[in-house]
Amino acid sequence: MVGNLLLRGMLVGLFAGILAFGFAKIYGEPQVDRAIAFEEATAQAAGETPEPELVSRPTQAGFGLLTGVLVYATSIGGLFALVFAYTYGRVSSFGPRGTAALLALAGFVAIVLVPDLKYPANPPSVGNPDTIGSRTELFFIMLVISIAALTATIGLARRLWAQHGGWNASIIAGAAFVIVIAIAMYALPTINEVPEKFSADLLWRFRVASLGIHVVLWTVLGLGFGAIVERSFAGQLSRPASARPALR
Repeated sequence: MVGNLLLRGMLVGLFAGILAFGFAKIYGEPQVDRAIAFEEATAQAAGETPEPELVSRPTQAGFGLLTGVLVYATSIGGLFALVFAYTYGRVSSFGPRGTAALLALAGFVAIVLVPDLKYPANPPSVGNPDTIGSRTELFFIMLVISIAALTATIGLARRLWAQHGGWNASIIAGAAFVIVIAIAMYALPTINEVPEKFSADLLWRFRVASLGIHVVLWTVLGLGFGAIVERSFAGQLSRPASARPALR
């Protein structure tokens, strides 16, 4: 059964990746082109020689972007299915759709939103090439803290559920998550390497587009996977008990 869920998750992830690519192509790539134009103008004004282009811009914005998004989305879809197989029936009493939607929301918050609030995505020409290693390391530290905090939050909510009820347990655990994340964001260094004359409007639009790509991906993944699994489970329940495959 887990193998079937994995396959479904990867297929839904592939479909979500296609939609995310369309969003990136329409809303993200124009901002990248504007950032590249700013970078080239800055280099020209400084009398610097343009670096040779290893991969053409049309290839980057077309096949390269499509490949990257599809590989990422398919991988996320597979991992999503595995986590669903482990958490279904254990974390909450929700059905397949509710569990998938809740899992997608949690994944988006922990993997995308929280790290992005501290270290948001930057377009080309923003960021010092000499600090890319340290910036990447800080981003992954924030990512690990976010995922660990969410995992601990779920465990805390489950322990408090019986004593304080679902509503109070969720509030307490959610407050604990916010406190841990706030401390981590305060403790980790802030990075600001935006050029002085860089367009604030362009920076804002790029970051919104980057976040929007993930919103599309996780929304389609949560809703689509939940719908497919619910239909699959409904078919299994119609079979004799001895013919139903086990989830785990």
